[in-house]
Amino acid sequence: MANVKTVIDEWSVKDLEDGSSLTITVVACTELGNQSLPGIQVLYMGHIINFEPLITERWAYQASKTEATDYLLADNSWMAHDNQFVKNYLVVGSPLKAKIEVKTRSSKVISKEYELPFSF
Repeated sequence: MANVKTVIDEWSVKDLEDGSSLTITVVACTELGNQSLPGIQVLYMGHIINFEPLITERWAYQASKTEATDYLLADNSWMAHDNQFVKNYLVVGSPLKAKIEVKTRSSKVISKEYELPFSF
């Protein structure tokens, strides 16, 4: 079976300082990761984050070690500045969720969550 990708959501946060914007695209995939199971991808600024069962299970374990419910995926986030960023989280619980926070210099923090198509 071929992987079918469906855009769940696409949104942008504009920066009025220079007219640029940060665009986030969230895609549902029927086959993702080594086990070819359903998952979602988050695309931003040329980066792709795969929320698939194997890596998500590892992130959930790391979150349990720190007792975090919103586990920041620091290696998969863009946090070069305090006043503009794209932060990606795994929200641990039932159901599991991917959370994206975006801020530009001229905006407040915009946050959206997406339910993952699997659980542990």
